Amino acid sequence: MFSLQKILFIGFVWPEPNSSAAGSRIVELINFFQSEGGEVTFASPATNSEYMINLQQIGVEKVSIELNNESFDLFIQKLQPSIVVFDRFMIEEQFGWRIAEYCPKALRILDTEDLHCLRKARQTAFKEGRGITPVDLQSDVAKREIASILRCDLSLIISDVEIALLKNQFNIDISLLHYLPFMLDPMEKSDTDIWPKFESRAHFITVGNFLHEPNWDSVQYLNNEVWPLIRKELSLIELHIYGAYPSQKVIQLHNPKIGFYIMGRTQNAKNVVRNARVCLTPLRFGAGIKGKLIEAMQCGTPSVTTDIGAEAMHGDLPWNGLIANNAKDIASAAIKLYKDESLWQKAQGNGIQIINSVYSKKRLSLELRKHIVEIQNNLTAHRSKNFTGAMLMHHTMTSTKYMSKWIEAKNSINQ
Repeated sequence: MFSLQKILFIGFVWPEPNSSAAGSRIVELINFFQSEGGEVTFASPATNSEYMINLQQIGVEKVSIELNNESFDLFIQKLQPSIVVFDRFMIEEQFGWRIAEYCPKALRILDTEDLHCLRKARQTAFKEGRGITPVDLQSDVAKREIASILRCDLSLIISDVEIALLKNQFNIDISLLHYLPFMLDPMEKSDTDIWPKFESRAHFITVGNFLHEPNWDSVQYLNNEVWPLIRKELSLIELHIYGAYPSQKVIQLHNPKIGFYIMGRTQNAKNVVRNARVCLTPLRFGAGIKGKLIEAMQCGTPSVTTDIGAEAMHGDLPWNGLIANNAKDIASAAIKLYKDESLWQKAQGNGIQIINSVYSKKRLSLELRKHIVEIQNNLTAHRSKNFTGAMLMHHTMTSTKYMSKWIEAKNSINQ
């Protein structure tokens, strides 16, 4: 469908699918465009990382770019992409106006990953010990993120809760939004037959990038409040905590005496999740959908999480485990799920149904392709209905543009 079209991804960082759900999400989108015949280039101003995916091995051209440098303008004029995907609103702020000026016919797509403004609002409210209010959603981050959504032709939103928030709280026209959770292959009997059985599994597990604040808070919560309650009942059982980029303060929580193990990065997360009996993920704030809980379902590992953790993840289907929202109830749910084989097996089956129904790669790919083609075929009319976005782009190009040009000039003088 996108045969011979050049697709440009501009990344906030180079994708690390084994480090975070955000990295997996970007690779899914790359695979989607490649499967539709698109020629994909991935550009980023970030430095290389040890754990970044080898883009060349998956047929993607890798290009390093600079902030506030006209070399990017020359690069895109030569490339002439027909579709540009911005990885998070911060990247659209930096490069969106350049794409609009030098590739005006290119379809501009924003992948939000999750709504940063919602996550930040919930984090602020949580740390202040209160519920979230509409005022929390009117932050500077929200103003920047919503402006970025309006400037783009289409934004990919990973959660239906976030779609509703954008429509109802911020009055974003639905034509600018596309609901796109993870796009996953169906779980087949051949996949589930190789799962270890209940009696062959042991211990609890949690997985998450430690640079992500909700994950770090969850680990502290486990250490301080939840895990001591579980160990009173299951004195020989362990909690294994995996995640990329553990800091010294994370490592200091490692305590084998109480079965609390900080394991750090794993090269094969699915292997360790598949051998655990229960995934324990008591998130107290956050947004989007949770890659660690998707991975647990794909490994046949039921989970215990909170309303925040399960939000927007299972449609109207029963959860892949149990949901609780305070330390006592979370511990009780974890113990119950760990010990009750019948309940555990039912939860495992729920996970299979969720993956096959909510995250159907075939259905989601068809819907995304259709929406993109519709906008491409009617781009002028589509943009004409979005006056606010055009106005914001105008002001961006007369403010951010000239600030960037000033920085370029300043840098050239200092060289």
